Amino acid sequence: MYMPTGILPAIRKMKDFDKALETTHDSIVFLETRLAQLKSLVEYTKRAKKLALVHFDLIHGLKADEYGMEFMLREIKPDGILSTRGNVINLAKKHKLLAIQRIFLLDSLALEHNLKSIERYQPDCIEVLPGLIPDLITHIYEKTGIPVIAGGLVKSKDEINSALNSGARAVSTSNSALWHY
Repeated sequence: MYMPTGILPAIRKMKDFDKALETTHDSIVFLETRLAQLKSLVEYTKRAKKLALVHFDLIHGLKADEYGMEFMLREIKPDGILSTRGNVINLAKKHKLLAIQRIFLLDSLALEHNLKSIERYQPDCIEVLPGLIPDLITHIYEKTGIPVIAGGLVKSKDEINSALNSGARAVSTSNSALWHY
């Protein structure tokens, strides 16, 4: 299964979609969009020969259950799913979609809880937020052996380099100024 690398443009506002399509990066992450818009966005993304990765939990009008996943598979047809929810990760894997488990590192308890969840659901990739903690990127990869994406609060090229040098396979960012890096 293909794993995204480098910069992952993450779309929060539709005005940034064309900018993301124009980049040389091979994937686009869709955050906070309406279900009614999603099908055409994914189609345009695929026509541009890019992977369409959908943050399942943030799609307005989509329920994070088996029926929501069935609709996503039949109608939207993304290449991958991001989610904080284990049931969504399980469903994505069951249907052979790239399954990226998004975790938030608030404190050591959250880290411990997330590592247990990763062990249980075995996602294809882990997105770590915030992506500004190089030691934790390394630690999570060493503990799980699962590729890591750094995301959240990344605001400079130096932070991108730091994450990548710490073992992150990719860096997701909604900061369009960093998409041409």
